[in-house]
Amino acid sequence: MPELPEVETTVRGLRPVLEGERIARVTLHRPDLRRPMPVDLGQRLTGARVTRLGRRAKYGLIDTDRGDTLIFHLGMSGRWRVDPAERLAHDHLVLETEAGRVLALNDPRRFGSVDLMPSDAVAGWAPFAAMGPEPLGPDFDAAHLARTFEGRLAPVKALLLDQRTVAGLGNIYVCEALHMAGIAPARAGGRIARGRLEPLAAAIRAVLESAIEAGGSTLRDYARPDGELGYFSKQWRVYGCEGQACGCGATIRRRTEAGRSTFWCPTCQR
Repeated sequence: MPELPEVETTVRGLRPVLEGERIARVTLHRPDLRRPMPVDLGQRLTGARVTRLGRRAKYGLIDTDRGDTLIFHLGMSGRWRVDPAERLAHDHLVLETEAGRVLALNDPRRFGSVDLMPSDAVAGWAPFAAMGPEPLGPDFDAAHLARTFEGRLAPVKALLLDQRTVAGLGNIYVCEALHMAGIAPARAGGRIARGRLEPLAAAIRAVLESAIEAGGSTLRDYARPDGELGYFSKQWRVYGCEGQACGCGATIRRRTEAGRSTFWCPTCQR
């Protein structure tokens, strides 16, 4: 599933194509993805000018001058294709600008979503209302982790994957950040010393920033809007590396819980 760096990369790829442009045509090739798309999507977007593109957690945001925001989620296999040479079977939503650019939302598995709502109501939208701070934003730091972890016996990995703790973190990047910070994924969050939370917060930021710079991690169907693949997978420290040697010389381990894999080093993560 595309995680925060993949969505951020997508938004940055769409920005020079869409921002400041007027949408001339909206075409829906099916009425739904994971859930129905707004029935008035075409009416509300046609003729609107895109004023800003942004991201909240793993969702992309497209603001218009009509006071509406298009919110998209890429699900398991979604991606935007820019100026495609031909229409593909799973190009479910197509936007055309007055400048002649074409953007097609392609989602073979249809686990993604498209919503449209008033921009001033986005912060209170149900999926966003209870989310924690953005991990790359000013409100995320060691103090926030200390407040959130206090008294908690749940594993630190589970706490970081909880969107109420921090918005947008996914399995790959939590595994990588915990390894960088030297913290075992099974350690109880409330039993991590305050002095170790500063390196953890820094590791989370560093891993995400490196992943964004590399264009994300390509797993299965994900690709950037320009068609290029994400190359952060070449920098993985532990994720997907079961049985390989860690930098400390120990063997990287893997366990599976609820269908989700955890990768860690038993020697340098405590």
